[in-house]
Amino acid sequence: MKKTIYGLLTILILIPSVLMAQLQQMGTNNEPVDISPDFRSFTNTYYFADNLASFNPETASGKVEYKRYEYSTRMAFNNMLASLFPVKPNEFPSIEYEASPKLPFSIEFVSPRTVRLHMNSGPDFTEDQPSLMLVDGVAPVDNSWQYAAIEGGHKYTSEGGSVVIMENPWKVLFYDANGKLLTETNHNSDNAGKTYTPVLPFCYVRRASDYSRSFSAAFGLTPDEKIFGLGESYTQFNKRGQKVVLYTDDANGIQNETMYKPIPFYMSSNGYGVFMHTSTPITCDFGKYFNGVQQLMIGDESLDLFIFLGSPKEVLDEYTNLTGKAAMPPLWSFGFWMSRITYFSEEDGRNVTKKLRENKVPCDVIHFDTGWFETDWRCDYQFSKSRFDDPVQMIKDFKKDGFETCLWQLPYFVPKNTLFDEIIENELYVKNPKGNLPYEDAVLDFSNPATVKWYQDKIAGLLELGVGAIKVDFGEAAPLNGIYASGRTGFYEHNLYPLRYNKAVADITREVKGEQIMWARSTWAGSQRYPVHWGGDPACTNTSMSASLRGGLSMGLSGFTFWSHDIGGFVEAAPEDLYARWTPFGMLTSHTRSHGTPPTEPWEYSNDFLNGFRDAANMRYQLMPYIYAQAKHASENGLPMLRALFVEYPDDPGAWLIDDEYLFGSDILVAPLFEEVTSRNVYLPGNGKWIDYQTGNVYSSGWNTIEAGEIPVVMLVREGAAIPHIKLAQSTKFMDWSKLELKVFGDGTAKALVCLPEDNILKEVEVTKAGLKANPFEGKTDFKITR
Repeated sequence: MKKTIYGLLTILILIPSVLMAQLQQMGTNNEPVDISPDFRSFTNTYYFADNLASFNPETASGKVEYKRYEYSTRMAFNNMLASLFPVKPNEFPSIEYEASPKLPFSIEFVSPRTVRLHMNSGPDFTEDQPSLMLVDGVAPVDNSWQYAAIEGGHKYTSEGGSVVIMENPWKVLFYDANGKLLTETNHNSDNAGKTYTPVLPFCYVRRASDYSRSFSAAFGLTPDEKIFGLGESYTQFNKRGQKVVLYTDDANGIQNETMYKPIPFYMSSNGYGVFMHTSTPITCDFGKYFNGVQQLMIGDESLDLFIFLGSPKEVLDEYTNLTGKAAMPPLWSFGFWMSRITYFSEEDGRNVTKKLRENKVPCDVIHFDTGWFETDWRCDYQFSKSRFDDPVQMIKDFKKDGFETCLWQLPYFVPKNTLFDEIIENELYVKNPKGNLPYEDAVLDFSNPATVKWYQDKIAGLLELGVGAIKVDFGEAAPLNGIYASGRTGFYEHNLYPLRYNKAVADITREVKGEQIMWARSTWAGSQRYPVHWGGDPACTNTSMSASLRGGLSMGLSGFTFWSHDIGGFVEAAPEDLYARWTPFGMLTSHTRSHGTPPTEPWEYSNDFLNGFRDAANMRYQLMPYIYAQAKHASENGLPMLRALFVEYPDDPGAWLIDDEYLFGSDILVAPLFEEVTSRNVYLPGNGKWIDYQTGNVYSSGWNTIEAGEIPVVMLVREGAAIPHIKLAQSTKFMDWSKLELKVFGDGTAKALVCLPEDNILKEVEVTKAGLKANPFEGKTDFKITR
C-alpha cells in the first residue's frame, strides 16, 4: 500500500511539470534575455569603431574613435528599407559631450596563443575585482610577443601566431604561425557600398530608453567556417547560421534553443576560439542575419574578449588554462548511479541496493531525489523521520556493500519550509529593489558570504553523515531584477549564479570529503572546475536521445571534461527498446546514471532487457582502467571525455561534419543507435583502420555500414590502441588493480594510458609484438596481454 501511495504521489508531482513547462518568447518570468533587438532599434544610437586615435606600442593600448549612426527608413520599389546613416550629436549643451568619442582600447598577451582584447564604451569608475570565471581570479601575462611597426599599423608576433592592429580604418586581425588570416574585426568600410544589407560593424549601442550601453563585437566569417561550443546547446551542432542566446534557463527539456548550461566560449574550424569574459546576457549571431559576419552582442558596457589561436586541442587547453581545468573526480563516481524520481524511504533504498546485487548489475551510487524530506520537494536538509528509521546506519550499510549515497537539494525555499523564516531574518536571500522577495520563494544569494557559510554548514552536516555527493539541482532562476549582496543586479548576477552555486557545494565537499564530486545541472564559464554536470530533463524519444549527444558534444567543446545524461530519458517511463539502445550510450559516457520517471530499474523490464542492461554495465566496469586513465588525461589537458571527432582528427574535413557519433576518450569510437535498427552508417576518421570492439571486424576509414554487436551499439577501437581492462566487480570498491589485461587492437605496436587510483599518476604502457616493452607499475600491477 505504501509503495502504491508513493507511486501515485510521484505521478501527481510530475504531471504539473509536464503540463506547465515554460513557453519561450511569451514575456514570462525568467525567459532568456535576448539583447539583439537593441541593435535593431530606430530609437537607439550606434557608435561604430572607426579609427585608432592614439596608441602606445609599449603598452599595446590607446584609444579608438567612434562615429555615430542611427537607423532610418528608405523606400525603394515599394519596399521599405531600414538603413544606417551617420548622425549629428543629439545632446544639449552640445559643447559638453563628444560627438565622436575617443575611448580606451587595449591588447594584452596572456600566453603565446592567447590574446586579450579590452574596450570601454564610456568611463569606468569600478575597481578591478578578481573574476570568479578565471581560475586565478586574474589573467596571467606573457612577455614573449615581439612588436614591429608596419605600414599603417602595428604587429605583435609570438610562436603561436600574430596580431595586427591597423590605424585607419581601425581593425584587429589575427593570424596563425604560418601567416594564415584566422579572423578580423569588421569595419563599416567592409560593408558600406559592398552590400545592400545594412550590417552593424564592430560598435556599441546607446539605448534611448535608459542610456545604457552594450557592445557588439563583429568579426568576419570565411565561406566554409564552422562554429562549435557555447555550452550545452541542443540545436544543430555547427552554430554557423544560428542565433544563440547565452542566458541560463530552466530549459524544460533538451529539444529547444534555451540552455541549462550556456557558456560564453566557442571555437572555429578556422583555427581560433573566443571567450566572452562577462556574466551579462549575450546574443551571438553567427552569420544568421548576414552570412559573412559574426556579431557578439554583449550586455556589458565594457568589452573583454580572450582570443585563442590554434588547433581544437590547443584552443581547449588555452581556454581551460585560463578558466580552470576539471578536477579529477573519485573512482567511485565513474561507476553506475541508480536513481529515479524518486526513492522516498530507507526501505526503498535498501530494496534497490539489494536487487542491484541480486541481479548482478554493478553499481556504485544510490541516489535519493526529491523525496527524502518529510515533505516531497521541500528541502530542509533533514531525512524524513517517518520514512528513514536510521539514515546514518543506512549510509554505513550502503558503503559496506560498495554504494555511495547521493542526495538531491535546491537553493529555493518555499514559505512553508521550516528554514524560510531563518533565511529572511538573516537576509540570506536575493532581494527586489525594495528589499523584499522578488518571488514567493526565497532564493539564496550566493554572492553573500554569510549565505555561503549558512548553506555550506547545511551541506556539511549531510556529508559528515557519510553522504558521498550532493545533487546541485536548478540554479537557473536567479532573479533578473534582483538586488544582490555583491551590489549588482541580476543583469550581472543571473548567469553567474550557477557558478557561485557550483563552487559553494564543490568547496565544502572537498573540505569535508577530500573529493571533488557533485551532480549539477546549471553552469557558467568556470563551472567545469567542479564536476560533474548532467544534461537536464530529456524526453523519452529517439530525437531527444540524439539531442543529448549534440548537447554533450557541445559541452565538451566548451571546456567540460565530464558530463552525463539521464539514460532512457526523464519525462515518462522509457519505452523498453529506447532504453535498451540508450543504455550503452550512457555506459560509454564519462559518468553514468539511470534517472527519471519510474520505472528506471532494469529488473522492472523484461528479462531480455535486464540481461542486455547488465551486459552493458559489465562492459563499462571491465573498461574502468581505460575510463579512469582517459579521464585523468582529459582533465589534465582540458579535453572532453565525450569527444567530437575533429578534436582528434582536425585535418580530416569529414570529422567536422559528424554530430551523431563520438570518441570516448582518444581510442574508442561510439556510434549509438538512435532508431530501432541493428546497423547504421558510421564515419571513421583519419587514415588508419578501426576494429569493432564486439566482433573484431576491421574497417577502413571513411563511411561504413556497420552492424551493432550483442550490446546494441556500434563501438570501434583505433588500430594501434591497447585498451586496459580489469576483472569484473560489482562496485569499483571491490576492484583488484594489481592485475590488468591489455587488449591490443591491431598486429603491430600498441600503446595504452594507465592510471592507478592509489597514486593518480598517469603513465604510458607500450606493447610490442614480443610483449610488454616495460612495466612502469612494477611491483604494483601485472599486465596480461591479449590480441
